[in-house]
Amino acid sequence: MSRAAPALQWFVLLAVSAALIGTLELAGVPAALLIGPMLGGIAMGVSGATARVPLPAFSVAQGIIGCLIASSVSADIFPLLYVHWPPIMGAVLATLAASSFLGWLISRWRILPGTTALWGSTPGAAAAMVLMAGAFGADQRLVAVMQYLRVIIISVSASLVASLWVDTTQMSRPDIVWFPVPDALGLTTTLGVAILGSQLGRLLRLPSPFFLGSMILGMLLHLGIGLDFDLPQWLLGMSYALIGWHIGLGFTRPVLHHAMRALPQMIGSIAALLIFCGALGWLMSRTLGIDPMTAYLATSPGAMETIAIIAAATHNVDMSFVMALQTARFLLVLLVGPPLARFFARTVAA
Repeated sequence: MSRAAPALQWFVLLAVSAALIGTLELAGVPAALLIGPMLGGIAMGVSGATARVPLPAFSVAQGIIGCLIASSVSADIFPLLYVHWPPIMGAVLATLAASSFLGWLISRWRILPGTTALWGSTPGAAAAMVLMAGAFGADQRLVAVMQYLRVIIISVSASLVASLWVDTTQMSRPDIVWFPVPDALGLTTTLGVAILGSQLGRLLRLPSPFFLGSMILGMLLHLGIGLDFDLPQWLLGMSYALIGWHIGLGFTRPVLHHAMRALPQMIGSIAALLIFCGALGWLMSRTLGIDPMTAYLATSPGAMETIAIIAAATHNVDMSFVMALQTARFLLVLLVGPPLARFFARTVAA
């Protein structure tokens, strides 16, 4: 593909990505809108393609994801966190410690370079972890492989556990409206926050400035004045695709071979984290009297969208508790992730 014209490279990339997205959606794979383009980009990258996502488009895409994360943080969880903070913070800290230890082992054994394993093991919003990883010297491509492999495995396992514990025959994902009635003011506001937040992130020299700048500004506006962001599916789909292409096109054959060699260890660490969180949920259920399925979903390490769908499918699950713990863990990861990455980088290098 290195000899093909740029226009032809993009045409092939679009066609391959569309086919992969359709296949993954039919198979029920989570995050298909990002994983499909990423796999298409990997195929093109290892074939020698020279096409790259323009930086302005990539920065706006990161800003949109920042607004998405900001809009998902509800003020309703703070009273719940205040009432139940001991078990919630205990579970969050235990999960973060376990994931950090697994990441440290993989880095210490030189299976993955630097802090790549730490960011790949960290539970949270996968797209956010991938975007932040690059700002701290981690290999964004390998982090993406590890994060989305975890998303798939945990989503499937949570669905299997739910099918054994609750009646999932009525469980279905909500219908997606790709092109809703346009809201010109809301869309303009969202794009404005994404662009302005990205530039503020650069001025403040934030790590991953385009993502963190827009997310912080978005949270201040969302929680402070109740601003709601207009995030139609077509805009989110384009943003996910741009991020997936950026990651995938950076792959080369040596990087892909490295990822494949590390695949057994990646799967092993994901399985270990899943077992640890399952045991943590069981302990929380036994000691605090929380419904077992609620405790299991609350402590499940990631795939928040799938967890939310499963939690909403039964009256026996406390949806607010599940999402409060999941959101608290994500916010804590954003807070302690950067200093933790620096600390582990020094430890691994020692």
